Amino acid sequence: MITKGGKYIDATFGGGGHSQEIMNQLEGGKLFAFDRDPDAVDNAINDKRFTLFNADYRYIKNYLRLHNAIPCDGILADLGISSHQIDDPGRGFSTRYDGELDMRMDHRAEVSAADIINNYPASELTSLFRTYGEIKNSYRLAETIVHARAGKSIKTTTDLKTIAVSCAPRGQENKYLARVFQAIRIEVNKELESLELFLQKSLEVLKPGGRMVVISYHSLEDRLVKNFFKSGNTQGIQEQDFYGNVTAGIHAVNRKPLVAGKEELDRNPRSRSAKLRIGEKDQT
Repeated sequence: MITKGGKYIDATFGGGGHSQEIMNQLEGGKLFAFDRDPDAVDNAINDKRFTLFNADYRYIKNYLRLHNAIPCDGILADLGISSHQIDDPGRGFSTRYDGELDMRMDHRAEVSAADIINNYPASELTSLFRTYGEIKNSYRLAETIVHARAGKSIKTTTDLKTIAVSCAPRGQENKYLARVFQAIRIEVNKELESLELFLQKSLEVLKPGGRMVVISYHSLEDRLVKNFFKSGNTQGIQEQDFYGNVTAGIHAVNRKPLVAGKEELDRNPRSRSAKLRIGEKDQT
């Protein structure tokens, strides 16, 4: 529920859909949004109550402090990549299109997917695919990539797909490619590192009783969010006071994540993997 005069944060602005819904319910309040993608600036809402920061949400506390927006009433984060990023072949995020092997959410960043694929040694590629893609034959995939790039550079998404599909289990090619692309994208954008920092700083800017809503799209993200709402840290280690009470500073509102129903899936197939969790900052 939105307090009409409250201060809210859309930590992943994207196309601005979530922000617009929040704005529709505000009266004298404020909405601050974050997005590291410079293209998101084109979607900024022309309203004096709205402020968009073209920055990584890991810096949420720094920016809100500068604008006297601490504490805030609520925070929303819709993780992953936005639809306009997926649907732009030039960004290199999707397995469906042929495009430059980029995958940078902020195209001003120095390291692209092509840099990683063409320069990381086999050992680092193996670790990357195992950790961020949960790919069982990550060593074979890494060796196949290293062998292929010895002949010529891997420059496009099609180049990578052609190489990776040769390592995929029969009948699971699409799922396998999705995991490969996910692993590289996470490494390019340091997504899990940003998420951990964002969660930690969000608890510091949220007012007691304020709520935080996070939508995740794969198990690595969801595990961090679940642990954080359970223990106040992304490792899931619960600390207790002298009396044995858990001192997380935040607690989960919904024990199990909310998932899309049939109607939403029919309208938006990309919501199939989405999991929504709600955390509330403790009053004391």
